[in-house]
Amino acid sequence: MSALPPIHLSACGTLTAFGDEHATLAALLAGRSALAPVPVHGVEGGDLVPIALCPGHAYDETLPPSWLPLLRTLAARIPETAWGTPRRPVVVTGSNFGVSHLHAYRRRGGENHLDYATPIHCVNQVAAALGWGPDVTVFSHACVSAHLGLLHASRLVAANLADEVLVFSFDFISPFVAGGFHALKILNADFPAPYQDRPNGSIGLGDGAAFAVLTRDRGDLVIEGQSLYNEMHHFTANRPDGTGFAHCLAGLPRLLAGRRVWLKGHGTGTLEAGRLEAAALSAAFPGAPLVSWKGALGHTLGSCGLVELALARAALHAGRAPGTIGSSAPGFSPDLALAPFDLASFDAVVCTSNAFGGAHAALILRHA
Repeated sequence: MSALPPIHLSACGTLTAFGDEHATLAALLAGRSALAPVPVHGVEGGDLVPIALCPGHAYDETLPPSWLPLLRTLAARIPETAWGTPRRPVVVTGSNFGVSHLHAYRRRGGENHLDYATPIHCVNQVAAALGWGPDVTVFSHACVSAHLGLLHASRLVAANLADEVLVFSFDFISPFVAGGFHALKILNADFPAPYQDRPNGSIGLGDGAAFAVLTRDRGDLVIEGQSLYNEMHHFTANRPDGTGFAHCLAGLPRLLAGRRVWLKGHGTGTLEAGRLEAAALSAAFPGAPLVSWKGALGHTLGSCGLVELALARAALHAGRAPGTIGSSAPGFSPDLALAPFDLASFDAVVCTSNAFGGAHAALILRHA
């Protein structure tokens, strides 16, 4: 766990299949799901799987990318300054970037697909479109990518190596991305039911993009207790004893002593990881309500940590947290919250993300 001081969150926003964080929060509080059955291979067909696409984003790859205007819309909400300069650097995170364009090039040709086909090429295109300078760093480590970017940005701010840092994350679903999860059989015809104890697990996938501006002293919410732990156990699986989840959370209860917290878990809808995560969270924070929103939004992959941070921030400002959509009893935790609940008596939220191979991340978001 980092020993950084609390870092202020001066601006934060997201884009999901429901819209911005306010529209998304309203949809989640109303119990709605954005997931819908989509042929996994797009125009080439295949099994129907649950996908949540942003309006205007074409599932199959296009040139120019249909998601680029969506990023411009999101970026228009970022406070204007000289982003991408030494005192105001940009950190970009995600897990897919433009990999679907490499797939499209291999399948159909088209040299211009290669402009987006690697992380660096894709980020360079996005930076040019959004008018950023050259001081841009990229992080990609599966579903903890956004947490890595937030921690790096926090270190720059804490060390006075930057006045403020923009963390920007995006993941848009394509047939290539969905096909990989479908091959693992965790993306299937079932819809996700996070933390529900049922015979078969399943996930959904969803578009997501988000931004956060981190500073030393501006903003009514702060991030602290940022924790990362990597088991390095397996290509996809966690240690079966759940120790990786526990190690990641170990230092957080001390920081939260005397505070009443709620838990925004990772909760994709898979069984083993859901069981291990719920057990570790219940042990570290007994009685704290646990929610996951991936049953409504799908898994936004490497961007989930920032997408869901923006939604947790919106919930804190609204004074009400959405419950776990798509699930029902019995759950893996007695503290699983299926319905929305008021936040007047809560002081903070613990946000977690977990990734293939036993990579874990957590942070505390609280009022300054």
